[in-house]
Amino acid sequence: MWIGPPWIAPPAEQLAVVVDPGRAFGTGAHPTTRACIEALAGLDRGSLLDAGCGSGVVAVSAARLGFAPVHAVDLDEVAVEVAGTTARRNGVSVDVSQADVLRDELPQSDVAVANIELAVVEQLLERLDARAAVTSGYFASERPRVSGWSHVERVELEGWAADVLAKRY
Repeated sequence: MWIGPPWIAPPAEQLAVVVDPGRAFGTGAHPTTRACIEALAGLDRGSLLDAGCGSGVVAVSAARLGFAPVHAVDLDEVAVEVAGTTARRNGVSVDVSQADVLRDELPQSDVAVANIELAVVEQLLERLDARAAVTSGYFASERPRVSGWSHVERVELEGWAADVLAKRY
């Protein structure tokens, strides 16, 4: 998947996500973002929650990959605004809203993505209603450890990691 700014034309043969993050976090260039998208590409499609969506790159990429419906939440109101703009610019449907991923009610989803620091990932996993999670935002030497979840797969890029976890029922 190609991710880039609006002033560079994407290659015609690739799925593309155009992003101009402005004041929001996330250009799509960081290894944790790329690892999350790579991990999502290998999962069964279904509904998706991007918890801590930043500029919306992962949520829009998920929609491009065929996940639906896609929900994206972030605590930062600027990120919510930019994520909505990113979805519209890319012609995909993403329900974007402001929420605290550790306190507010989150939508149920088949897959949840959390590309945020490890301590927050672990707290979030405790309260997620999802069958699978893709987590990142931490070094490859770290790994989320939360009861009720099993490790399925790991993607490592440039010293960073994304983990695919499955909920134990």
